[in-house]
Amino acid sequence: MGNTRVFTQPFVVVGMIIEKDGKFLLVQEAQKERGKWNQPAGWLDLGEDIIEGARREAKEETGLDVEIIGLLGIYPLLKFHNDILHHAIKFIFAAKSLSDKISFDKKELLDAKWFSLDEVRALGENLRDVDIIKEIKDFQESKFNSFDILKPITDSRKL
Repeated sequence: MGNTRVFTQPFVVVGMIIEKDGKFLLVQEAQKERGKWNQPAGWLDLGEDIIEGARREAKEETGLDVEIIGLLGIYPLLKFHNDILHHAIKFIFAAKSLSDKISFDKKELLDAKWFSLDEVRALGENLRDVDIIKEIKDFQESKFNSFDILKPITDSRKL
């Protein structure tokens, strides 16, 4: 799958809010938006299932095994970066960590830490996207959606 990123149209991001003992895991970016804290997330690959894409991103960025417990929601996000308007459509899942051993690629991330909601709020400008606060609040309020809303990929070559 190609890594070409096109920002002149909306793009799909998959990610997770991962909880353990009342805290939420954030990762600190080492590349784009260096130093900013983000939830484990990334672009959906061409032909990839949305749930599997979110699971892949979480594993790549944290090394953790997680139990996905629901779809938190679809969070459209508009933001300017380097004077270019980006329009992400974020599919964010709720997950529980099944292990304690966090590992990550030090070329991609500077750090990974557990935060309370108040600590996330206190990050202010160091938070990559403000919608992360809403996503954590939705998690705390158990606003989980059924996976039934996500339909399997339809491959027209197989019709």
